[in-house]
Amino acid sequence: MLVGDILRKKTPRVVTVRMNETVGIAAKLMRANNISALVVKDVVRSEGNTAVGMFTERDVVRAVAEHGANAVNVKVSQLVSVQQLVSCTSSDTIEHVRHLMNRNHIRHLPVIDDYSLVSVISMRDIAAAVDEALNGAPQAAA
Repeated sequence: MLVGDILRKKTPRVVTVRMNETVGIAAKLMRANNISALVVKDVVRSEGNTAVGMFTERDVVRAVAEHGANAVNVKVSQLVSVQQLVSCTSSDTIEHVRHLMNRNHIRHLPVIDDYSLVSVISMRDIAAAVDEALNGAPQAAA
């Protein structure tokens, strides 16, 4: 099974946050969209569409633990490591993506095809696809 097989069943919308936005804004975006991770985009690159990292619920918790109530004013750029973005392509196998997630201790991967952000795949997406493949029918959310 390929990443693209899973993406065909997902809404193609990707929610992003810019590096210069605050943790408060990022948390509101996650809450409004009922998601637990945002793709972080670089604001200084001329393309304006360059994915540089992921901002997750764990980052919000870390910000609160380190900065207390002032965490809402901390910039996303202060919490996201941009040395090397871990990503995949739609032609990667699910086994490869699971290996990347396990090795890097992450639950969400941006999917980048031809230098363009096309989606995000999560551990939950993979688990649902594997369940469906094994059981022959989509599983209801618990």
